Amino acid sequence: MKILMRTLMPTLLICLLTPAAVVLAQDNPPKSVSAQSDAKKAFEKLKTLAGSWEGSFMGMPVQVTIRVTSSGNAILHEGTSSGMKDNPITMLYVENDRLLLTHYCDSGNRPRMQGKLSPDGNTVTFDFLDVSGNTQRFLMHDAAFTLIDANNHIEEWTYIQSGKPPIRGRGEFQRTK
Repeated sequence: MKILMRTLMPTLLICLLTPAAVVLAQDNPPKSVSAQSDAKKAFEKLKTLAGSWEGSFMGMPVQVTIRVTSSGNAILHEGTSSGMKDNPITMLYVENDRLLLTHYCDSGNRPRMQGKLSPDGNTVTFDFLDVSGNTQRFLMHDAAFTLIDANNHIEEWTYIQSGKPPIRGRGEFQRTK
């Protein structure tokens, strides 16, 4: 009888606890589900910026082209200006449960930032994660896109130069098409 109890007791406990574990697992969805939907919600908001834009950034005239690419899985942002030596590009995309930005800078580095949507749903801010490449000249550290309406938006980018205080640049843009 004792041997039977030692053998049956663990089996009985497993049979009784397994259904409870399954029910509890169904009642508690993974926490990343809401974070993922927040990242996708911010990404969808940024997709509305697709088009051509003109404005000024730190007093310099700039044209910005934003397009949704890769079957809707990425956003390409390119800024051009007669005062720029080269045209930096920025890629925005959702990876797992995060909205990410990689800036391919004309200074030879690629900072990555993680984005989040503001509570009012009008601004997506990006905070620095890491960087690859040469950071001797300068480095983009963070960014923000504020959607004013369908034809106006603001971009803010923070630059860091070695040994100097950060510089926050602001650009106001109007849709041209």
